[in-house]
Amino acid sequence: MMMQEIKGTDEYLYELAALYQYDRKPEEAIRIYNKAESMLGINEVSSLQKQRLYLEQGKIKEATAEGQRLIEAFPDEPRYILDFAATLSQFKQGPKAILYLEDYLKDHPHAGSAKMLLSGLYRDNGQDQKSKELALIAIDDPSVEVGNKVLMVGTYNAMLSQNEAKKIKDPDLETFALTLFEKLKAAYPDDPNVHLVGGDLNLTLKRNQDAQREYRSAIRHGSVSFDAWQNLLSLESQADEFDSLIAHSDAAMELFPNQAILYYFNGYAQLRKRNYRETIVSLEQAKKLSVSNPNLMGDINSLLGDAYNGTKDYPKSDKAFDEALTINPNNDLVLNNYSYYLALRKENLEKAEKMAAALIKNHPTNASYLDTYAWVLFMREKYKEARRVMEKAIATGQAGAVHFEHYGDILFQLDNIDEAVKQWQKAKTLDNGNTLIDKKIANRKLY
Repeated sequence: MMMQEIKGTDEYLYELAALYQYDRKPEEAIRIYNKAESMLGINEVSSLQKQRLYLEQGKIKEATAEGQRLIEAFPDEPRYILDFAATLSQFKQGPKAILYLEDYLKDHPHAGSAKMLLSGLYRDNGQDQKSKELALIAIDDPSVEVGNKVLMVGTYNAMLSQNEAKKIKDPDLETFALTLFEKLKAAYPDDPNVHLVGGDLNLTLKRNQDAQREYRSAIRHGSVSFDAWQNLLSLESQADEFDSLIAHSDAAMELFPNQAILYYFNGYAQLRKRNYRETIVSLEQAKKLSVSNPNLMGDINSLLGDAYNGTKDYPKSDKAFDEALTINPNNDLVLNNYSYYLALRKENLEKAEKMAAALIKNHPTNASYLDTYAWVLFMREKYKEARRVMEKAIATGQAGAVHFEHYGDILFQLDNIDEAVKQWQKAKTLDNGNTLIDKKIANRKLY
């Protein structure tokens, strides 16, 4: 054997032990590590590997003894006690790990990292009060790295997320997590990761405005986290903050040029601002990047249908809507908009009627969808059916100016002129800026 014949090759014992580990021969690996220690003395590599091997075999007593030997050999190396406690915890020996850390803190009362780890172990062991007391101390301890503090707040956020999934409300836990975060932010106001975890925490708690503020701060302080940008854009989209959504998605696209969702958000905001050509540019790029994501592709085609309709490029609009329906034949937004646009153009009305009928079959009390169906029937000159459907829409209590105007148009075609004028007058009270209604009312005539 080389180690027996050639001096200076003792270090190869570690490679041999590692090979035995790889070959799933733990006893042989331990034997070689012991031999290495007899030649080179107790050291981190051999001791930590032996601890893990013993724990993997369920030999808790031997692993504990091994950990204690390393700690005694290097009493001034706090990392060993922390690593050993973490390893014990990993192998479901939390109570033993707690005892080691409690003893260590008696002699080292200012060891912030030990307090941080012990707080987590208390929490995992159901000792919540002790855990929170130590967490509050550790979050204020300048000797603890900010990254570890961020991880601790992230752990509480994960707990709250799990509660949310299980529909469990824990106000005390929510308040405590926010307290930790506020302490962290006060101590590290310029750290992007602090604001990032704050955004995540507030997002979990559905404090959307606070989440937006923290994500913006994370980005302003240099965060390159894609999640920060994506979550911010999602929140701005939900809040209908389209100018901010355009500005931030433009910036995000420069940082992450291959992320389809960013172009989607930009296109969505541009569409809501009726910037149709800008919408098309962004969404066509999103489409190129979404080939493997059919759900997103369906949403993109839905918006493209609206955008191309806005530019009066009707063939491309119809094609986009058809592609969206191929992906999801029950896409409510597409069924509604597509059938309505066809009705306005008086094109392919039979197809429009089928789509609108399918829509209200699934949403029989949706006033907007009922209005669309009634308008398609109106364009097909099915005035009695259109009247019946429009009356259902108005009966929902959700009717607006468009509903009453359309109702008046239908009644006019049924030769009920007086009632038609009344409905136009109702529409006028809800939309004072519609000059066409003024003309209808004044001349008692449909235009």
